[in-house]
Amino acid sequence: MLLEYIQTALARAKYDIIEDDEEPYYGEISELEGVWATGTSLEECRKNLEEIIGEWLILRLRRNLPIPPLGNFKNCDHR
Repeated sequence: MLLEYIQTALARAKYDIIEDDEEPYYGEISELEGVWATGTSLEECRKNLEEIIGEWLILRLRRNLPIPPLGNFKNCDHR
């Protein structure tokens, strides 16, 4: 289930290129507060973003915080 949530989140990611930056590729998922990543390529940015989503989910679960609904994941209240 966590992998499906991560894949759903990645499908909603928005990417930008930041000129004159060491890691010019920037990606974020606006529905997940604080979830963003950078990379030297789009592929690296996406991989970094995938890792961040996983860490973000673990942190929210450990702190008993709600997981925002995404796509088919409507009821993500684990409390």
